[in-house]
Amino acid sequence: MLIHYFEKIQEKLQHVLEQEKKSMLVAAEKIATTIQANGIIHLFGCGHSHMLTEEMFYRAGGLAPVKPVFIEELMLHKGAVKSSYLERQNDYAEKFIYNQDIQPQDLIIVISTSGLNPVPIDVAIHAKNLGAYVVGISSFYYVDGKASRHTSGKFLSQVVDLALNNHTTKGDAALTFEHSSTPFGPTSTIIGATMLNAIFAEAIKMMVNNGFHAPVFLSGNIDGADEHNQRLIEQYSDRIPLLKFD
Repeated sequence: MLIHYFEKIQEKLQHVLEQEKKSMLVAAEKIATTIQANGIIHLFGCGHSHMLTEEMFYRAGGLAPVKPVFIEELMLHKGAVKSSYLERQNDYAEKFIYNQDIQPQDLIIVISTSGLNPVPIDVAIHAKNLGAYVVGISSFYYVDGKASRHTSGKFLSQVVDLALNNHTTKGDAALTFEHSSTPFGPTSTIIGATMLNAIFAEAIKMMVNNGFHAPVFLSGNIDGADEHNQRLIEQYSDRIPLLKFD
């Protein structure tokens, strides 16, 4: 199974690249344009999807103007079962979304593999109403034969400006074994992280080609990084309070 899992990931990554390349290039261009216009990139996800928002934040080799929307009640460490329950509540997003300083010049990436739970859908809808450009990452396989839990009946992919398909199997388990009745081997986190890092890398290249100094963090473990990173922190900390020391 160890080798089979690696093979499955490689197969899925290649499939995503072939099917989503055009849309990912659009996302990269939108991100580059947003940053060049002094906007920032917000990211939101519930449960395990929240890990992708953290992956892109304050990251060595990653973009500095990135603001994760951390809502602890929707993350696993405050109660896994409770977080799943809250993610399914319509209008719960209104408790926090208007405090996130989402502005018209910004872009937000909303991540939800199933794309059917109300909170990510509401975040996307509210952010769009605030004028931000909204990118969604989900699996389109859920749209067929599965009902949305949102009062509108729509899925995440149907309410965003740009929908990216992570091509994750329903249930997020890619492997089966004859002696196990339960499929296993989730792929959405690995695929999602790869998609996001690839998009950000392309956006950085686009900014450089445009003659814009791409705001990229250096690893704190190399010479000169502290001074370099401090300049970026000072530039963006007013919009991203999580970058402030106190």
